[in-house]
Amino acid sequence: MGYPMARHLVKAGHDVALWTHSQDKAVELAKEGQGVACKTPREVAERADFLFYCVGDSEMSRTVALGPDGILAGARPGSVTADCSTISPAVSKQMHEAFAAKGVDFLDAPCTGSKGGAEGATLTFMIGGAQAAFDRAKPYFEIMGKRFYYCGAGGQGLHAKLTQNLVLGNLMEAFAEGMVLATKNGIAPELMLDILDNSAAKSSFITLKAPYILSRNFATAFSTRWLHKDIGLALESAQACDLPLPITAITHQMLRAAIANGWGDDDICSTIKTLEGWAGVEVKK
Repeated sequence: MGYPMARHLVKAGHDVALWTHSQDKAVELAKEGQGVACKTPREVAERADFLFYCVGDSEMSRTVALGPDGILAGARPGSVTADCSTISPAVSKQMHEAFAAKGVDFLDAPCTGSKGGAEGATLTFMIGGAQAAFDRAKPYFEIMGKRFYYCGAGGQGLHAKLTQNLVLGNLMEAFAEGMVLATKNGIAPELMLDILDNSAAKSSFITLKAPYILSRNFATAFSTRWLHKDIGLALESAQACDLPLPITAITHQMLRAAIANGWGDDDICSTIKTLEGWAGVEVKK
């Protein structure tokens, strides 16, 4: 998602310092506008007043932000760094504290919309941190997204994002169970989907994903592996406040089963294949 997000900033005519683990991609993107390919996050920070990054997990985020060649090592006074990754709120709060200790603003700003939202600049951002820092950075967020929710202090954006993905994951599991049950009992999947779309069980997310299942198209928009990671973070957050999440725990295990079956890098709708295997049916046209 980071590449198309950065590309929107380049295409908008801004001077953009670029870094990624795949250096060739930064060099390629720099040629599309006033871009400069950098060798480290620190070099980006030395050149920029507003920084945005999007990586896969908490440790990657910590390294990019706080590592020896990380952003904080080169951050300019008065700059704003926004972490658009979905990571542990507890880890993010540590980074908020480290940046604050050096007088630099930091935002947790996880986004939703998957690859299509990043490419179409229609992402939704949930922001935690200083309101003033978000207000200053918002013009650049608006180049990459369409909806922005300021959620409060550091870490609150991540709590909101994990809640959203928790609901999304549980919806996917409930839909998979229902459709496999209907198919096993002889109800045509198209008929069952039409019934759901015209009942109180209607879900815009399911309406979006169902055609891909019925056509057996599991090309990745949001991978099973990353949803498994996010659901795990939600469970960790719940454990920290002694909150049981029994349905979410089962969804986490079903995602793990899909990964064990070799579908971790497929789209999250591929998780239905685990249930199909148990039932001996396929939900398809």
